[in-house]
Amino acid sequence: MKSLRLILSNPRYFAPAFVFASLNIWFGTWAIYIPAVKEKLRIDKAELGFAIFFLSLGVFTVFPVASKIINRLKVGRATWLGVVMSSIFALFPLLVPNYYLLCASLFLFGAANGFLDISMNTLVTEIEKEDRQNFMSAMHGFFSLGGVIVGLGSLLAPIINNPALHMALTVLLVLVVNLAFRKRYRHIVAAAIEKEPFSLKLFKPLFVLGIISFVSMGSEGAIVDWSGLYLKEVTLAPEALIGAGFLAFSAAMTLGRFLGDGISQRIGSIKIVALGALIAIVGYVMVLSGNTILAITGFALNGLGFSVMVPELFRIRGNVKGVESSQGVAFIAGSGYSGFLIGPVILGFLAEEFTLKTSFWALLGCAAMIFVAIFAMSRKR
Repeated sequence: MKSLRLILSNPRYFAPAFVFASLNIWFGTWAIYIPAVKEKLRIDKAELGFAIFFLSLGVFTVFPVASKIINRLKVGRATWLGVVMSSIFALFPLLVPNYYLLCASLFLFGAANGFLDISMNTLVTEIEKEDRQNFMSAMHGFFSLGGVIVGLGSLLAPIINNPALHMALTVLLVLVVNLAFRKRYRHIVAAAIEKEPFSLKLFKPLFVLGIISFVSMGSEGAIVDWSGLYLKEVTLAPEALIGAGFLAFSAAMTLGRFLGDGISQRIGSIKIVALGALIAIVGYVMVLSGNTILAITGFALNGLGFSVMVPELFRIRGNVKGVESSQGVAFIAGSGYSGFLIGPVILGFLAEEFTLKTSFWALLGCAAMIFVAIFAMSRKR
């Protein structure tokens, strides 16, 4: 919890932490009104799914160019630009009058979110380097905390009874707080590095980190989407406990991210990722037991294990010698988002062709693969 105390006691660290929370607040507020948008525009589920695809398309479109823009603007100013763009484009999906403008607005919202994701993680990497402090994991904890804030804010939805107004008030409040703290990071510039030419020696560890990011975030996405159905169909959980797996996973992930920095500082990034993989493996073994209580406990262990992986990958990748931190973060983000979007689809295919339990055996194999890959990296290192 040292990093959490550090963030809450120092505006230099709270400023980027609130940016992390803001991203999830904007996105989560849009998400709770998806049914309202569907009803307003009179579109079916297939059309809605295609529109949401444009959100992902916007994210992926910005990844290849984000690092160049960040380097040109400087990382502090780029982060503030991302905050402003996300604030503006968060409003559009709830205001558009037709389906085609919905697709366009979601593309812009996705691009703004993707750009902010890369710039804010690069910003934290640079602050960590300057101050020799570890708090990347806690920053991702604030992202999770943003989701909790959205959940509490959703209680106001029936009172406000206007999706666009709710989003506008949310955007205004979040933007005002960011405006007050922006001077704490706008001046920050990425440290100059000596670039190295492309070589297999550099590419191999980067490729391994990309695979780990893909698999870990793919597993996260799969648990978010499929844990409830697993408890219902495989463990035959009562109705009241069907959502308990996701709740346990989310709570443990938030806690793990606030604890992760202190552990990382003591044992190092490589070891904490390996430890996270081991915890996730134990979690999957409990999930596969078929017992409801053990499965819920297993989902909690999955959340705890995966909580430290992506923040540590950003930290490792942002400090690779000869590679700009913005490029490293963009690579991890791109790999991770790909896994988060594709993972649940692959899991669904396996569940359809075989059984849902078979697909969770595959997730256990993925966690084992992460452990083997990171262990091999540590040996070579």
